[in-house]
Amino acid sequence: MFKLSKKVEYGLIALRHMALVDTITTAKEIATHYQIPFDLLAKVMQKLAKTKIIISHQGIRGGYKLAGSANNISVMSVIQAIEGHIPGIVQCIDEGLENCSIHQNCTIRDPLHKVQKNLESTFINLKVSEIV
Repeated sequence: MFKLSKKVEYGLIALRHMALVDTITTAKEIATHYQIPFDLLAKVMQKLAKTKIIISHQGIRGGYKLAGSANNISVMSVIQAIEGHIPGIVQCIDEGLENCSIHQNCTIRDPLHKVQKNLESTFINLKVSEIV
């Protein structure tokens, strides 16, 4: 079934942490606090900074901070920043109809596309502040 990647999970954990502490924090602090792999979290944090979900502060007291309010950051924007897109729940959504061997006879494609759209809508409307 549909499952968020560990990268997305770690990104949401980091954003939740930053929303709670509301100060500059490092990837190392977050990784240590939640016992998650630092190297992977650091890469996730770089992607979040590149897409301006968080701000990177350089220097001896450097680290990361939310770029805006957790009320304005959708879970969908986090997924897109880290993964590029939300994974499809079936092959024809992820890879296109041309890669599905049964697409001409498929009777579940339309209902599952509706499920996919509902899932995407949920992630668009779910804000980081709601998971704090």
